[in-house]
Amino acid sequence: MSMLCKAHRCLLCVRQYLITSAVAPYHSKQGVYGYNPRLNGASSSDSGSSDSDRDDCPYTAEVLNNRLKYANVVQLIDAYRRFGHLKASLDPLGLQRLRSLPELNFKQYGLTEKDGSKIWTNGLVAGENQQTSVSELIQQLEKLYCGSIAAEFEHLPTQEERLWFAEKFETREQIDISDSRKVELAKLLLRCEAFDHFVGLKFSTVKRYGGEGGESMMGCFDEVFKKCAQYDVKDVVICMPHRGRLNFMTCLLNFPPVIMFRKMKGLSEIPAGAKSVGDVLSHLYTSVDLPYDGKQVHVSLIPNPSHLEANNPVAVGKARSKLQTGKLGDYSCKPGALPGDGVLCLQVHGDASFVGQGVVAETFCFANTPHFETGGSIHLIVNNQVGFTTEAERGRSSQYCSDIAKVNGYPVIHVNGDNPEDVIKATSLAMEYRHKFRRDVIIDYLCYRKWGHNELDEPMFTQPNMYKVINSRKSIPENYAQSLVQSGICSEESLKETVNSWNSVLQENLDQVPSHQTKPFHLQGHWSSLVQASDNITVWDTGVNADVLKFVGAKSVAVPEDLNVHPTIKKTHIDRRLQRLTEGVDLDWATCEALAIGSLLHQGYGVRISGQDVGRGTFSHRHCMIVDQLTDHIYIPLNKLSDTQTAFFEVANSALSEEGVLGFEYGFSIDNPRTLVIWEAQFGDFFNAAQTIIDTYVTCGELKWLLQSGLVMLLPHGMDGAGPEHSSCRIERFLLQCDSKEDKVDGDDVNIQIVNPTTPAQYFHLLRRQMLRNFRKPLIVAAPKTVLRLPAATSTLPDMQPGTHFLPVLSDPGVSPADVTRVVFCSGKHYYALVTERESRGAKHVAFVRLESLCPFPAGELQEVLKTYPKAKEFIWSQEEHRNMGAWSFVNPRFRNLIGCNLKYAGREILGIPAVGIGELHKQEIVDIMNQTFS
Repeated sequence: MSMLCKAHRCLLCVRQYLITSAVAPYHSKQGVYGYNPRLNGASSSDSGSSDSDRDDCPYTAEVLNNRLKYANVVQLIDAYRRFGHLKASLDPLGLQRLRSLPELNFKQYGLTEKDGSKIWTNGLVAGENQQTSVSELIQQLEKLYCGSIAAEFEHLPTQEERLWFAEKFETREQIDISDSRKVELAKLLLRCEAFDHFVGLKFSTVKRYGGEGGESMMGCFDEVFKKCAQYDVKDVVICMPHRGRLNFMTCLLNFPPVIMFRKMKGLSEIPAGAKSVGDVLSHLYTSVDLPYDGKQVHVSLIPNPSHLEANNPVAVGKARSKLQTGKLGDYSCKPGALPGDGVLCLQVHGDASFVGQGVVAETFCFANTPHFETGGSIHLIVNNQVGFTTEAERGRSSQYCSDIAKVNGYPVIHVNGDNPEDVIKATSLAMEYRHKFRRDVIIDYLCYRKWGHNELDEPMFTQPNMYKVINSRKSIPENYAQSLVQSGICSEESLKETVNSWNSVLQENLDQVPSHQTKPFHLQGHWSSLVQASDNITVWDTGVNADVLKFVGAKSVAVPEDLNVHPTIKKTHIDRRLQRLTEGVDLDWATCEALAIGSLLHQGYGVRISGQDVGRGTFSHRHCMIVDQLTDHIYIPLNKLSDTQTAFFEVANSALSEEGVLGFEYGFSIDNPRTLVIWEAQFGDFFNAAQTIIDTYVTCGELKWLLQSGLVMLLPHGMDGAGPEHSSCRIERFLLQCDSKEDKVDGDDVNIQIVNPTTPAQYFHLLRRQMLRNFRKPLIVAAPKTVLRLPAATSTLPDMQPGTHFLPVLSDPGVSPADVTRVVFCSGKHYYALVTERESRGAKHVAFVRLESLCPFPAGELQEVLKTYPKAKEFIWSQEEHRNMGAWSFVNPRFRNLIGCNLKYAGREILGIPAVGIGELHKQEIVDIMNQTFS
């Protein structure tokens, strides 16, 4: 224990810390797949001070005789640590008023500068001096805490972290920045500035969202990569908004400027032959291997949408998947493995969006939760001190844009961007903290924006005083370069040569634009065996041998003898499943899901299911996670298929979040195609809280960026009298967002698949098809609620045997085709209500045809089914949803244009909400639907 730590334990005698770090361990005997219990819980160093610790404090007789003065010194030092940042010089424009803080007035603590006697600091301030005068102590504290770099760390959750951070922050001058590194930094900033000048000259009307005014953030990126090499971090996943993005890509990530220039000229960034419509200039992305200190650091900059901060959870999810692929962190079997080993997520934010966007809080929420943590993210807030046109004080209620980090107990380092070396020191400290504690850390990088929101805006309209200062000052690269020249570290000629050489490279790339052919950058690495989907419909045999299914099914409910299973689970889940498997019939939804997942695991595919309560299932149907009734220990049977099992089932009961968690799962799905990623909403309409992720990633990721995703979204759906919420999964919204054609037959290359399956076997085939096909597409499933246990909605083992597959259309097995004069088309659970009504009415002339797939629209299959009803004269579309919802508006023109069939509508009338909230009215609507369908 260092002297500093002992001294801080003396501080506890003066001011008790009331923060505790005790965390109840996530209950499991040996851990569950994707969570290692060795990684959590309070450490021994967090237990606070003991009597023996206090006895070790190096009090001299002089100190003991002057206990009051010592206590006052403690309070003064503590005040600077808590409030010094409020007095720090952080604004590169000098527009912030430095406040006079009464908390930092030494007189409040009974101290006087005229007191010439030395006082004991006793190691409370890091450094060698143990005695100092009051004036010397104040000067030291002012330099440490009120300069161009400041920190907030007194809110950290453990004593160990607070002590560590104080010592590291107070000794930050020991961070070595060699002269050669300073020259490298200057050249990097000058290249960044030169890029902006070049593009501004050649493409004066293009919105590039340049880095001017924020160039020293490049030093932050460079330091992150250097530290990654030092800490053996081989993969860095970065999300970043538009500000400075192009500079970063060209100046550090080696992105070919010619591709960027093609985009600026309105040409395509997409390789020839690839199906994509591209995205705007400021959303380009890349991945690259960078050499640092003799090692390779792989950097992935993910694509970003214009919805700022929506990319945060996507980046974290992708980073988590890299941990799984590399068998690192929570997925490692090695003793001592820590979350974040080998992988880092770097999240870059804007100041206005970081404080204003709720997805930031959602992403923080699961930063240290089981099955989601990645060992801590580095957050860089590029703080322009203004939003689009909104001043900082009008864009938030808190002191800093970073204050949400304090709610979550993460340290914040504020740094003045005018000092590039301080930016490096702040980054070095952040990386060291993250490496030691595996927790998030925030760098609030205060800079300015040379132009308006983009280069075509006039910022003087709204921030005249700020831009008078900006327009009158030299740039950050110029100031820093001059300081190195004046100090004799480098010559002006060498720096000019760097700029001239870079400009030559840029000009050469510009000259290459007419002849350049972009090389394929998609479907590389893990994805190299996949292709883009064709414009034809392909059929994949997703059946499995019956013996394998019985084996997997039995294993799905096999638990150790000493596991205390709830009696209801034992009877209705375990025993009943074994009975059904033995008989081979009456297989319910949960059983067929387990067969699909287990058979994929058996074939070497990983499976991850996420959402609120997915272990049990919202409707208490899944129970893939058995909990011991005496110990709370968790057991996941499907992870014990065999001793040689190589693929596993990760069950992630998530935080009460939709946008954050769905973004995370999407990010997970785009990293490795050999893991089936499932997100289940508690109720179907809960996806609406994640609409941004759906709009900007799920439905268009491949069209914009050539990124394939096999993400499955399970959205429980059904008009069961539950009222406006919890009824509809708003299937009409997904149908509006798909690119199915009204007048052309769909192929596999639709942007999303939308299905409403009615049997467990159909669901089984859908899940397996997601992995067995040679392409990936998001799958939207209108999942069941009441159908989960409906006796009529069961399947048999032969329904899933080899040679079987998902059927986009199901004909009616309950009538003789020769007797049918009316064909009713429907989708989903409504089919079972129609069959029951037909039996009560004896309407044998009515056949029900189920559209299991809505997108791709099964035109060919429907035409074949209609041929089996030669006497049919009436054609009806019946649905339980309201007329302006459900599938009616989608299917009607397709039946007319592709099938040559004019449909009559039978269903609820138009309404402004998904379902009524009055029970009697709901029942009357059902009667009306049946009368329309059968009359």
